[in-house]
Amino acid sequence: MAVIIAVLSAGLAQASPQSIEGDWSLVRPYGGAQSHHQFLADPLHKKYSHVDAVSLTGGHYLYVASFEINKQQAYVFDFKNTSTIEYFRHQLYDQQGREVARLEGGIGRQIENPFFLRHGRSVSLAPGKYVLATQVISTNYLAIPEPYLQDQAGYMQAIKRGNALTLFALGIFCGLGIYYAVLATSRNRSVEAMYAIFIAGNFIYNSAALLVLSDLFNLHAIYWVSMPVLVSSMAYMLFVIHLLEINRYQHRRLYYTGVAILVVMGVFLLLAIAYPNWALQLCRYEVGLFLCFGLAAAIRLSQRKNATAKRYFIAISLFFVCGIITISLSKLHEQFDLYIEHLGLLSVAIEVVLLALVLSFQFSQLRKEKEEALEALGMTEKVANSDALTSLPNRYAFVKALEQMPMHGSMTFIDLDGLKFYNDHYGHARGDALLVSFAKHYQHYLGSHLVLYRLGGDEFAVLAHKGEVRVVEQALQKAIESVRLEGFEFSGASAGSAYYYEAENITELMQLADERMYENKRSRQLAVTA
Repeated sequence: MAVIIAVLSAGLAQASPQSIEGDWSLVRPYGGAQSHHQFLADPLHKKYSHVDAVSLTGGHYLYVASFEINKQQAYVFDFKNTSTIEYFRHQLYDQQGREVARLEGGIGRQIENPFFLRHGRSVSLAPGKYVLATQVISTNYLAIPEPYLQDQAGYMQAIKRGNALTLFALGIFCGLGIYYAVLATSRNRSVEAMYAIFIAGNFIYNSAALLVLSDLFNLHAIYWVSMPVLVSSMAYMLFVIHLLEINRYQHRRLYYTGVAILVVMGVFLLLAIAYPNWALQLCRYEVGLFLCFGLAAAIRLSQRKNATAKRYFIAISLFFVCGIITISLSKLHEQFDLYIEHLGLLSVAIEVVLLALVLSFQFSQLRKEKEEALEALGMTEKVANSDALTSLPNRYAFVKALEQMPMHGSMTFIDLDGLKFYNDHYGHARGDALLVSFAKHYQHYLGSHLVLYRLGGDEFAVLAHKGEVRVVEQALQKAIESVRLEGFEFSGASAGSAYYYEAENITELMQLADERMYENKRSRQLAVTA
């Protein structure tokens, strides 16, 4: 995380932010709505209880500090560490105790920010000594807001990087969120739906915390900063459970641990509604819970050779390190232009991109498995429709093809002679060789537009959609001649053809072709006898 901060802060040497060292005082602890809008008119006239820092569970605080200006120019007052401030007011006094400036703002105030996505307030100051009295009032704080001062030119240059990071990361959230929301709707899958909700929750949270909602959409409720995270954390838990296919039967401990964490998160959501000043603290606990669960699940299932879990382990490991560091911070030392919110945004953006890669891998795996299943189904169908010995389409395929025959089509039955002779005298292996030789040569002479079927034993059939009976019979004669040249000189064949229009139904058509085939067979036998 330190490396990331250093990279993002590179090139800021020309800026000259100045911390304003002072003391915090507690004006009023969080007490609900009555704390809001009640700024002190003259914060310097009364002493309040000194505190070391702002409580993250909300309240009204006063920060008083003295500083000196050496050069007359425009300066900007802003806060470091965090942008999650509901209300603030800077009151600036000169050496004579006169108020020279009053600057207000905050997420909850409907005041236009002069600097995009920043709480910066500009004022022109002459050389001299000043006292700054800053009041902050908020339901809760993500980190400790510390006022600082910077010349306006340097400030405008410095904030560009943080703003660019904000818009870039939110753009990633927006694009991937819409994509996976559409994907979840079209595929009706829980994994993509929970992932889209997780992204949406973080998009809303970061947009609120980094002032996008207030600056662009005029939404000023501080609750946009906490409630979406509580919901998105629950979505992330469900996402991990569905992504890694954690169920009560194969992963009993992991499954019930996940269910228990979801119950705790549900209780946190109710507590956040009842006690909104604890909302961001509860968010920290939820993030810690889902990070630990995700890491434990990834490690456990990676040990079981789960390919998706191995890739998810890489994503959650990096997110775990960045996330734990982010939720444990309350301030950033010597860092002015980046907030802790920026670090959280960057952590989630990295996780979102890595998870998108994990989901892409899962999609490819599912597609591969689908293609293998379809290929296996195709092979099964091919086996079901093919003759094992000759590889010709079988009787089942023949019946299906017969149903698609046109009225002018023809069917030819063929009875192969000599099979019994070769089986009886030379064994079934020789008979099988005869069948294979006949099938090979006959299909060759029929060509690609006519299909030969083996119906069983020594029975074959040819379907001709255009009624090419003459072509079928000529091909049969050539096939028998080729078979005899291969050593099956006692082989022969009888054929009988019938046109589709000659019969009223398929049964009659087959019977007619069969009768003509046996008539042809008897004629051949008589010719041989004579």
